[in-house]
Amino acid sequence: MTDQKKPLSPSEAILASRRSFLRQSVVGAGAVAGATLAAPYVNAQSAPIKWRLQTYSGAPLGAHVIKPQIEAFNAAANGEMEIELYYADQLVPTADLFRALQNGTLDAVQSDEATMASPVDISVFGGYFPFATRYSLDVPALFQYYGLKEIWEEAYSEVEGVTWLSAGAWDPLHIFTVDKPIRSLADMAGLRVFGVPTAGKFLAKYGLIPVTIPWDNVEVAMQTGEIDGVAWCGFTEAYEVGWADVCKYALSNSVTGAWFGSYFANTASWQKVPPHLQELFKITIDQSHYYRQVWYWGGEAKLRVEGEKMELTSLPDEEWAQVLSDSNGFWDEVAASSPRSARVVEAFKKYADTMTKAGYPYR
Repeated sequence: MTDQKKPLSPSEAILASRRSFLRQSVVGAGAVAGATLAAPYVNAQSAPIKWRLQTYSGAPLGAHVIKPQIEAFNAAANGEMEIELYYADQLVPTADLFRALQNGTLDAVQSDEATMASPVDISVFGGYFPFATRYSLDVPALFQYYGLKEIWEEAYSEVEGVTWLSAGAWDPLHIFTVDKPIRSLADMAGLRVFGVPTAGKFLAKYGLIPVTIPWDNVEVAMQTGEIDGVAWCGFTEAYEVGWADVCKYALSNSVTGAWFGSYFANTASWQKVPPHLQELFKITIDQSHYYRQVWYWGGEAKLRVEGEKMELTSLPDEEWAQVLSDSNGFWDEVAASSPRSARVVEAFKKYADTMTKAGYPYR
């Protein structure tokens, strides 16, 4: 006679099912734990990736325009990568930044094309291109919606060893002078000023003399009379780096609304960085762009109104109208220099027309 188990009652069946589930859960958890213990995570990078990045700016300004970004990246990289930050002229002269980046002396650079002498036909647009922008938000808008991103990528794809990563906005361009106020275009004649190349070339039309010296020497050069002022920045930087302590006058007319600056990487160095760290670096670049937008936007207005270190001057309306008219001719000259430059100028014109038609608050 075959033994048969007594059928389980409904309550007993439920209890048995629960016990079976618990046994399976314990075994499964143990297997997972065992697998985890048997194969711990190991960082494939035996040593952290080391980069050397040099910025166009001196240390006082660099504390705002790049240092927060590099500190954030190094912290978030969690030991997998570390970027050493160098300021203007610390490793190589600013004029040699591009060559140093191309040959691998530097792994990355923050600068504008004109200042670092990029061998691309669009380098004239780096830094301050007269009246290309009115506000700092114009720069990312031009790159995102008007084709500048694709043009920059195209231009640098033709240059061996350098990868363009991103462009952002800095401050507007004003002229600050030590003891010679500018109240007319005639007052510019003979003034020796430290400044970025493109704006300097345009302002030379009115007799201004652009002077190139190491960034750290600018303040002393103004104190000794070697130069008469700067055409390099806006009010925020002038106060931050101490130039407002030396200059007595600030021309309120702004030659352009924002400086174009970019991040670049040595191509070989960039390709050695794993994708997740590349993405992290680009994210912190965007963080840096955002930081500057707020720092400059708030600082410019506050210091023009509340700053007490410099007397504000301005050009007569009719002379300022002449400057605006002259900039159209300058644009056309640059557009004629290469087909790609013509595309950039066309983007500027289309953008300006759109902003004007949009009206308040754009124009």
